[in-house]
Amino acid sequence: MNFLAHIYLSGEDEFVQIGNFMADGIRGKSYQTMHPKIQKGILLHREIDSFTDFHPVFKESTKRLHANYHHYAGVIVDIFYDHFLARNWSNFSDISLDIYTQRFYANLQKHSTFLTVKVTKMLPIMIVQNWLFNYSSLEGIGRILQQMDYRTKHISKMSYAVNDLQEYYEKFEFEFNLFFPQLILFSKQKLSEIEMDF
Repeated sequence: MNFLAHIYLSGEDEFVQIGNFMADGIRGKSYQTMHPKIQKGILLHREIDSFTDFHPVFKESTKRLHANYHHYAGVIVDIFYDHFLARNWSNFSDISLDIYTQRFYANLQKHSTFLTVKVTKMLPIMIVQNWLFNYSSLEGIGRILQQMDYRTKHISKMSYAVNDLQEYYEKFEFEFNLFFPQLILFSKQKLSEIEMDF
């Protein structure tokens, strides 16, 4: 669910952004029939996920949540980090978050024939509720966590995680600020390598 980070780390190419955005729903090698630049985005997404899951700073963040949320801790921290990216957006982009997110929604609509069925169904809700922009507020993060909790039939208890974010806000933000610049450098390098393979 850390959509904003994946989109941002894709660079400027619209198709790479789309691939990175919808990669979670694409399993195995089924991506190989898709548009080549969408394939690049999917491969980049997988590299980003691997880098993130094994990074010591990310692990430190998840450790704080593990007792209450178990294997959902990583998903929750992904969402928290998207909050800090949105909250501190001007540190990473000269384009306002509002304009950036509206451009991305327009990009998805323009290239709708390339989207998976899952993304096609999700898109109208995403736009109406303006998920990407609303990551910047605690209320927006709270709604996302409630939706995730509902999808897991309340087993995850993720709807309560906004309380953890508020309680440990400065610690999570500090960890995000350590981690994300490293992820930016990794993603740029990895995308260059992926592009050389095509």
